[in-house]
Amino acid sequence: MGRGPSIEARKNASDAKRGKIFTKIIREIGVAARAGGGDPNNNPRLRVAVDKGLVANMSKDVIERAIKKATGELEGVVYEEVRYEGYAPGGVAVIVDCLTDNRVRTVADVRHAFSKCGGNMGTEGSVAFMFKRLGVLSYAPGADEEKITEAAIEAGADDVVVYPDDGSIDVITAPDAFQAVKGAMDATGLSADQAEVTFRADNDIAVQGDTAKQVVKLLDMLEDLDDVQNVYSNAELGADAYA
Repeated sequence: MGRGPSIEARKNASDAKRGKIFTKIIREIGVAARAGGGDPNNNPRLRVAVDKGLVANMSKDVIERAIKKATGELEGVVYEEVRYEGYAPGGVAVIVDCLTDNRVRTVADVRHAFSKCGGNMGTEGSVAFMFKRLGVLSYAPGADEEKITEAAIEAGADDVVVYPDDGSIDVITAPDAFQAVKGAMDATGLSADQAEVTFRADNDIAVQGDTAKQVVKLLDMLEDLDDVQNVYSNAELGADAYA
């Protein structure tokens, strides 16, 4: 019987993944601070990015340094936002949001991922119309549905979605109301397990078998790229996609 990876190997892989997450959050903090100023209290996008860093156990010193680099108090690299769109196998729509200091490198990496996994890149706007930008506060199974629903209505949320398969709950908000709703929910002691402004598809496409595995391979490959911040798709994937 073969041996699994050593404790050291697993730790190194975990550290590498954590470092990649930190890199993505630091870039987001920088772009948000450069666009809207370095005060999270007056910059909702920066507030979201800082909160994401804190949840990931990023130190306040690292966060402050990223903000100072973005606002010119410290020397730093300037990143720009770029978005790519395309299709994965099975007609699955994919949006890829990036922060980069080299567009040529980034588009080459993204195109390579699409072509390697049987997908193809599209033109700007080719799939974005299939998605809506939303604020989402997610609560794990076992959360108190009645309390969350009452608090969400009081906070001004747009919708509360309860998933019957496991009882998890999503509170849906407009993007510009996200921070206010999140603050109100936190104040009532109902902090979400995950909270973000994201894209969600109007309609999902179910894919199965080898096609589903190819879709997962493409999404994983894209998310693993250094310049990629977020990947969104309208794939409805079953458990067999990860087998």
